[in-house]
Amino acid sequence: MRMSFSRKNSDLARMDGKKFGLDQIMTIVCFVILTTVVILPVVMIIYNTFWDGTKIDLEMFRRVIFREENLAAMKNTVIIAVISTIFATIIGVFFAWLLGRSDIPLKGVMRWLFSIPFMIPPFLAAMAWDMMFSGRGGYVNRMLMSVFNLKNAPFNINTIAGIIVIEVVYYFPFVYMQVVSALERMDPTLEESARIAGAKQWYVIRKITLPLTIPAISSGTLLVLITSLSNYGIPRMVGSSKNIFTLPTKIVDLVNRAGGDFQGIREATALSVVLVIVVSIALFVQRKLLKAGRYDIIKGKSMRPTLIKLRAAKYPLLIFSLVFLALVVLAPLVIIVLVSLLRAYGLPFSPENFTLANYTKILVNNKSVTDSIKNSLFLGFSSGFICLFLGVMLSYVIYKVKPKGSGILETLAVLPYSLPGTVMAIGCILAWSGAVFGITLYNSIWIILVAYIARYLSYTLKSCSASLQQVHVSLEEASRACGASHMESLSDVTLPLIKPAMISSFFMVFLPAMRELTTSVLLYGPNSRTLGVAIQNLRDNGYMTQAAALSVVAIVIIMVCNGVVKAITRDRKGV
Repeated sequence: MRMSFSRKNSDLARMDGKKFGLDQIMTIVCFVILTTVVILPVVMIIYNTFWDGTKIDLEMFRRVIFREENLAAMKNTVIIAVISTIFATIIGVFFAWLLGRSDIPLKGVMRWLFSIPFMIPPFLAAMAWDMMFSGRGGYVNRMLMSVFNLKNAPFNINTIAGIIVIEVVYYFPFVYMQVVSALERMDPTLEESARIAGAKQWYVIRKITLPLTIPAISSGTLLVLITSLSNYGIPRMVGSSKNIFTLPTKIVDLVNRAGGDFQGIREATALSVVLVIVVSIALFVQRKLLKAGRYDIIKGKSMRPTLIKLRAAKYPLLIFSLVFLALVVLAPLVIIVLVSLLRAYGLPFSPENFTLANYTKILVNNKSVTDSIKNSLFLGFSSGFICLFLGVMLSYVIYKVKPKGSGILETLAVLPYSLPGTVMAIGCILAWSGAVFGITLYNSIWIILVAYIARYLSYTLKSCSASLQQVHVSLEEASRACGASHMESLSDVTLPLIKPAMISSFFMVFLPAMRELTTSVLLYGPNSRTLGVAIQNLRDNGYMTQAAALSVVAIVIIMVCNGVVKAITRDRKGV
């Protein structure tokens, strides 16, 4: 039996002699699931914002938007996001160029330091910075006041400027990763040709290197901007004590103040729409900027780039880089560990004040905390496995079956990724509080699971689809020609070949779920607290040392899992 290698996988399903087979079933299931977990929450947000019963109601939206405190939150959100993005971009591009194009030593150490912010939840970093620089109570402020005999604290992190600083030092690695990757892919012959022609180094950087990396810079910049616009943890940890609100923190505040009142939730929904509009504008602007010019990164390098010799600036730049990274990356981790060992918050860091009692209190004596760890592990594993299953099925349907509407399927799957966590949480509250199907999941762990599946499904879809597209249809055709059924071909040929991507995609969901706060803070109930919520509650109730101890536990879990991911994927080969 001769078969063309170009035959689509949908033709393979017909080899069973069934008009309605496995492929069709999977396609229907994908549409049903995405309609339930993605479309329904989004529709409920729009409906409850602009409709009152059966009639259009714009008055509530107008009243909420133009309320003075909400306007202030919008202003703060934009100011923080724009300034943070500008400085994060500058710092990220600088370090990308330094490590990608210069002869600075210890590049491996610096790359390791750059990876740490990706493993540490933003709200934990913000809590650490608050411990160091919160007025006269911050440990670094107290040390500086003592050493230099100062009457007032030299720094105050509990300001808009403080929020910006934390976001910059936490988010600039996003830009760095994008730009350094572009520099590694770039053909260096253009730069070399310019140097041979007599161009000075600054001219080469300004006219050749930077223009070729604009798409990468734009991508990193957009990632920082969207993350900042939708971030809840950093403004909450740093700004709440001074009543500094952004749109995400104001949304959470409105829901909490509502106390279950539907009108309060509707007002939060209106602000959610505003947040989506702001994020959409950012996406639109980026697309317009990229379409305004022609940008190409030339691939297929014919030679290694010539590293720029820093000469006399080499070691001053090395010292500056290591000190900067140590202060902004390692110092917060150190302060959290030290505070977790104190008998009481505020005591000096001395051996007689250190104890392991805080770990005993949270891991042995505090049932709500141990329950939160169990809940986060349950949510991490459950959402990881469910997203893995759905991601594999979706990627197979989209890229192998290719039914009509496959583009819609992919759009629906990645849509929640661009929606802020608070917005997705509001949508889940409206959709799963008994209003639609009569099913009430609010204040239970199941509504958090549904929100996690919606938010993280795109992670597994993108990871699995990349590997699945490398599996040539001829392999499955050969299996079918030997008499295997469609299901046997999938289970015995296709799935084993994408197993490394499946394992990696599981952890891509598990890790964010373990450190998540933005979504769960709106959805948790008395028995469904997560790790992030438990840490926040301990801190808000004045148990700083226990909050720090639980933070250390969370960081250890995340780092161990990250190490497992690297070990599994280190030797991964493309199919």
